Amino acid sequence: MLAIERRNAILSKLQAEKKVVVSDLSTLFDVTEETIRRDLEKLENEGLAKKTYGGAVLNESLNIDLPYIVRKKANVSGKQYIATLIGDMISDGDHIILDGSSTALFVSKHIKDKKNITVITNSVEILLELSDRKDWNILSTGGSLKEGGLSLVGYQAERMISTFHVDLAVFSSKGIDIENGVTDSNESDAQIKKLILKASKKRILAVDSSKFDKTSFTKICEISDVDMIVTDSEPGEAWVNAAQSAGVELVY
Repeated sequence: MLAIERRNAILSKLQAEKKVVVSDLSTLFDVTEETIRRDLEKLENEGLAKKTYGGAVLNESLNIDLPYIVRKKANVSGKQYIATLIGDMISDGDHIILDGSSTALFVSKHIKDKKNITVITNSVEILLELSDRKDWNILSTGGSLKEGGLSLVGYQAERMISTFHVDLAVFSSKGIDIENGVTDSNESDAQIKKLILKASKKRILAVDSSKFDKTSFTKICEISDVDMIVTDSEPGEAWVNAAQSAGVELVY
């Protein structure tokens, strides 16, 4: 296993368990404890973990961008459930936009039985996932590859999205809060999502239950700017009331 693969595996374990122990990781990966300490130091320097005596804990700051490969493995069952719900809302012949989130990737996997779909995406992985669809029109936004991720951002991607008008868009966010709205940790991602909202008739925010009552670095939109929030479990009475007041359909 390469060092980067091992660090990503450690980060995935941190995502799931919130803390790790050096001795346990040494046994798990069959490397020395000193090697694990260097891995944890690297993760700490990247702002992804905080070293503790004998181990490390996850840095749960909402302003940190986790590597895409790690995000893709987080709460897979919740994302699959969300993707199933959204997949049922997409019809043959629809024109849709899928953002570069791991949740949107799961949606792309759940709609492959549809006919004559046009998909616009800034996700490299979604482009690969749908590359075998013969009767579909798959459009890439182009743009610059985001560091640490598999999404395309920047001027070219933004300009491309702004030229389209589609039936439906699916996007995700780092946080959603009744007072502070829908937020993300990265300005370039947030700008893409703002343009996706403008390009779409029906705007679906796909977020698992861990994103509720969280506020990240930069604002994407107000809750009332989306048409539907799809999540993996009931978020609570306050959210049911807030969605109703904002005229937003809450699906779970």
